[in-house]
Amino acid sequence: MDVDTRLLRYFAAVAEEGSLTGAAERLFVSQPALTKQIRRLEDDLGVRLFTRSRSGMALTESGREFASRVPALLDGWDEAVRATGRAARVLRLGFLDAGAVGAVREVIAEFRRARPEWRVELRQFDWSDPSAGLARGEVDAAVVRLPFPGQARLTVRELFVEERGVLLPARHPLANSETVEFRELWDEPFVAAGPETGAWREHWLAAQERDGHPVRVGAVTSRPDEWLGAVAGGCVALAPASAARFYSHPDVVFRPVRGVSPSRVGLARPRGRTHGAPLDELLDELWEAFARRLGRS
Repeated sequence: MDVDTRLLRYFAAVAEEGSLTGAAERLFVSQPALTKQIRRLEDDLGVRLFTRSRSGMALTESGREFASRVPALLDGWDEAVRATGRAARVLRLGFLDAGAVGAVREVIAEFRRARPEWRVELRQFDWSDPSAGLARGEVDAAVVRLPFPGQARLTVRELFVEERGVLLPARHPLANSETVEFRELWDEPFVAAGPETGAWREHWLAAQERDGHPVRVGAVTSRPDEWLGAVAGGCVALAPASAARFYSHPDVVFRPVRGVSPSRVGLARPRGRTHGAPLDELLDELWEAFARRLGRS
């Protein structure tokens, strides 16, 4: 019997979190989708792994036995993938938006010239996974916007800070303003990421910077085209300043905003790798290249 490693990761997350809600947030998937995948795994194995109750998800005896073995299986698989990448000399670098990675493309190009024996693969992820593939082990490192769920389990080094502004429908009364006060937007319908993105969603709604004023969500999206379409349709959205360069729509305008904190961009990588391993050394070199280019120490 073959079992998808993704199902094993889902099982491990539920076993560790003790709830579908916590595991779904950690994995950046919806709770119904996670429930479906756990049932699929149980069907594949022919046993019940969890007892479900209002208090959460408790492992059955079979589940406890399985949970004792799955981490070693996943660790072995992850090491096999990393070893394959090292042998092929491939660095997989995740990112979310063109604005974040656009600021470091020259660094990546410089790095490629300095280390031609290595191939750097850029992989873009949608906003349903703010870790840009790190949470699911799909990349070696990622250029991410902070904060995001699961950040504490990773090693994150800040690269640069970027001011936030607002995307408005071109017909909006504030569209011709030179600068918009955030307070003027509090009653507007905002575009939001899915609730499973937690702190990342809250940051882009500036939920903690409203003096207790409730957020009005007008649309939920996970891709730039949906995001711009929702704004053109009447919503508003906070956005990094680079959005004005990298994303455009004939019915959407970008305006600076006063009263919100900036966006912080960082380079994130998993913890716990062997010190001195080729990939670790490569990521350290990449960070130093970022630091030199962006003026960080």
